[in-house]
Parts: sequence; C-alpha cells; structure tokens
Amino acid sequence: MPDADAIPQEEQNRPDVSEPEETAATPYADKNQAEETETPALHPDYAQTSRLLESLLFVAGEPAPIERLASALEQSIEDIELALLMLAESLQDRGIRLQRHHDTVQLVTMPEAADVIEIYLGLDLTSKLSRAALETLAIIAYRQPITRPQIEAIRGVSSDGVIRTLLHRGLVQEIGRLETAGRPMLFGTTPDFLNYFGISSLEELPPLEDEDMAALSERIEMMQAGEDEETSDDESGLD
Repeated sequence: MPDADAIPQEEQNRPDVSEPEETAATPYADKNQAEETETPALHPDYAQTSRLLESLLFVAGEPAPIERLASALEQSIEDIELALLMLAESLQDRGIRLQRHHDTVQLVTMPEAADVIEIYLGLDLTSKLSRAALETLAIIAYRQPITRPQIEAIRGVSSDGVIRTLLHRGLVQEIGRLETAGRPMLFGTTPDFLNYFGISSLEELPPLEDEDMAALSERIEMMQAGEDEETSDDESGLD
C-alpha cells in the first residue's frame, strides 16, 4: 500500500470520481417530459353554464343574442350552444320553456298554460286571427324572407291590410329589402309568432307536402318572371 505521505496533497483532496455525480435537470433538459406534465386545458362546467344562462335569460327583457351571451360568460359560442341544449332539456318538465328564434333565445311560458295566462292577465280571448291573416302568416312563415308582391302572387288577392294587421300584432316584421328593382320590403316572423303557436323554434313547424311547396315556388317564379318582363319593357321605352 502506498504511503499516504507520498501522495501529493492535491491528489488527497480530489473527490472520488469512480461513480458519476447526479446533476440537476435543467428546465429544458427534457422537452417532451415538460410537455407531458403541463396542466391540461380546463373544460367549462356545462351544468353551471346552463344555470347562468337561465339567470341571464330571466332578467333579459327581450330575446337575447347567443353571441352576446357568450361574450357575457366569456365562453365560446359552441360551449354556449351545448349549455343551451342542456337548459332546454332541463325545462321540459317545468312551466317555462327555452325558445329560439334564429340566433336569439328567450324564456317563455309553456304552451299548455296559454288559456290560464290569458284569463289571469285579462286578455281578450276573442282576439283571433282571421282566415286570411292565418293564410298570409303561413305563407310568410314557410317562405320567409318574402315580399308583399310574392305573398299576393300566392294568395291571388291584395294583402296590404292583412300584412298591416300582422305587423300590428307583432307576428311578422320587416327584415330588409330585396335587391331588385324597387327594392321591395322583405317580411319574416317574430318571436311572438312562436309564442302564438306554442312552438320553440321554426324547425317545429309541420312540414309542407312536396306538392304544396312546389306550387308556392311556381307561383312566385311566375310572378317574378312577369316583373322582369315589365322592367325590361320600361327600360326599352327609355331608349
């Protein structure tokens, strides 16, 4: 055995390197491992979101745009749509319903309560729509957006008075103008239309028979062809 005194001092102080020392891992030593330990993305609690939506719709004084609801809750429109489906399902056995009209939603009473609500509020139970008004309303509901000339082409009679009645009752509304000669007004239904018939959305309207829809389309196409001919004659007369 060598004499310890013969070993240089620096050799005696040198650490034992027979076993490799463990080194602390650097933050970027293993990128894959770091990615695996990242906190997973949190998903919204749809049950809680549906309850919040119910509260917002309860205080809303008019149909609420879905985009505005998503902004208020700081969630995506897709998540709001899922929460609305959950809310609509939870309301099926209660006295209110979730009603949708295009991209807006609101809370309404169940259709079965219409009679007692009318009595309680003292509404005029005899205020019913005439057959002409119902016919015009059906045409607007199934063919919207639609113009007054198109409605009259289907009915075969003037519809000014009937349309004014429907506008006054809040069952239809002006929703724009058709980009053709004269830019006629376009009409569509309102959320009150859904309330009147006790349905939650336009998708719940009973389907028209194929022959009925074909007849409506044919009448409108004939009317439009006649308007195009009149416009062409007028323009030729200006030359």
